[in-house]
Amino acid sequence: MSTTIAIITFALLVIAFFTHIFSFPANWLIILILAAWSWLSPDSSLTLSTLLVFVGIAFLGECIEFVLQTFGARKYGSSSTGDWGAFFGAICGAIIGAPFFFGLGALAGAVGGAYLGCLGGELIKRRSFSEARMAAKGAMIGKILGMAVKIGIGFFFLVQSLEVLF
Repeated sequence: MSTTIAIITFALLVIAFFTHIFSFPANWLIILILAAWSWLSPDSSLTLSTLLVFVGIAFLGECIEFVLQTFGARKYGSSSTGDWGAFFGAICGAIIGAPFFFGLGALAGAVGGAYLGCLGGELIKRRSFSEARMAAKGAMIGKILGMAVKIGIGFFFLVQSLEVLF
């Protein structure tokens, strides 16, 4: 029975991992599922310290995503207004894009939103269009790299959960 529950739990973890595609907080969902597993399974080898390390890594992933987006924008000449525009644009883009392509539009929406948000922020600062476009390109590249880091962290959580569950 325990093996069956472990298999079901791992299937839930895989489903949670794939919610990255929809710009959901997949890493946090994985941690929640693992915490529930630990609580419900008395013979679980998952300790509170391991869960706290996972929380720290997930938080670090969120910070890295933001820093890479900001760094990319700054590297290509963005101002703080463009950085904030990219940040809010990515959130709005993910929300607006979510209904399209069976939810896959959230990824494209987040990337496009970072681009358009930075572009708008730079144009508000009265930068030339070519400068604003270059900064927006940096924000977009940084957003893509940041998302890749978070997906990599989620994959790490999946691999680590195999040891805990089985």
